[in-house]
Amino acid sequence: MISLISPSEVKNPTSIAIGSFDGLHAGHRKLIESVVKENKHIPTIASFWPHPREVLYKETRLRLDLPEEKLPILEALGIQQLVLIPFNRELSRLSADSFVKNILINQLKAKNISVGANFRFGFKRSGDIDTIKNATKDLDIKLNIISILEDKNGRVSSSRVRDLLQKSDFKNAFEILNRPYSFTGKVVKGKGIGKSLGFPTANLEIDGRKFLPNVGVYVAWTKIKNSKEQIASIMNIGPQPTIDPLLPSAVEVHLIHKDVSLYGLDLTIEPVQRIRSQIKFENIDQLTYQIKVDRENALQILKNLKK
Repeated sequence: MISLISPSEVKNPTSIAIGSFDGLHAGHRKLIESVVKENKHIPTIASFWPHPREVLYKETRLRLDLPEEKLPILEALGIQQLVLIPFNRELSRLSADSFVKNILINQLKAKNISVGANFRFGFKRSGDIDTIKNATKDLDIKLNIISILEDKNGRVSSSRVRDLLQKSDFKNAFEILNRPYSFTGKVVKGKGIGKSLGFPTANLEIDGRKFLPNVGVYVAWTKIKNSKEQIASIMNIGPQPTIDPLLPSAVEVHLIHKDVSLYGLDLTIEPVQRIRSQIKFENIDQLTYQIKVDRENALQILKNLKK
C-alpha cells in the first residue's frame, strides 16, 4: 500500500502529475495513465493540502475523496506515491517559474511531467504550460500535455460529479468515476431511539471535509471495515424532525437483517438511490410504519439491481 508522504520524503526521480485529483474521474485517469506508462521513473501524484481556495479565500472545499481514500484507488492505477504539498500563504506568493524550479525540479526531481491542457499554477495562477516548457527546455525533462476529456454531456469534471450526486444521480456519477461513490464514518453513540422502535441505527461521525449527498432517505449498501460483505441498508441524512427538530443534522444507517454491535467500528456507505425526502410525522407510530415501508422498498430496489 502506498501512503501519504511529504515532499521531503519523495522517492525520486519521479514521473509526476500535480492537481487536486478530486474524485479520480475519467479525466484524471488519462493523466495518471501518462504518468504510469513512463516506467523509467517513480509514478507520482502531488496535491496541495489544504486546497488553495481554503487558505486564500476561506472557502469550504468539500472533497469527493479525502487523501487517505485516494490511496487504494491510486495504487490500483499504478501510482507509487501520493505527495501532499502543504499549501500556505508563503507558497501562494511563489512565482510560477520558481514553483517549477524549486518544487517540481529541485524537490520532486521530476523527469516526466504530465499536466492537463488548462493547468494553471503559481502566484495568482500566472503559470501555464508555456511556463513549464520554458523552465525545462534545456533539461532532460519530458512534458506531456493531456487534452481535456469531454463526453456527450460536456467536460468531465469533479464539479459535474458533485452536481450529479446532489441530484442523487448515482448511476451517471458512477459512469464518470468508474466506481461507486461512497463515504466512511465511525459509529458513535446515539440516543438509542431507533432501537426502541425496532430499527437500530448506527450514528456515523463523518469527516467534515467530505462531500455528502443531499438531505433525505436513501437505499444503500454498507460494509463493515475489514469485511467484504455488502449489507442492505437504509440511510438517513439530515435532522430528525419527528424525534427532535432541534437535533443537529446527522447520518444514520439501519442495517437490514443484520443485528451486530457496531459501536466504534468504521462503516463504508455506498448510496444507491434516494427514496424520499424527510418528513415530519404526527407521531411515532406513523414514523415506525414509514420505516417499515422504506425497508421493504429498499430490499426490492436492491433485489432488482442484482437481476
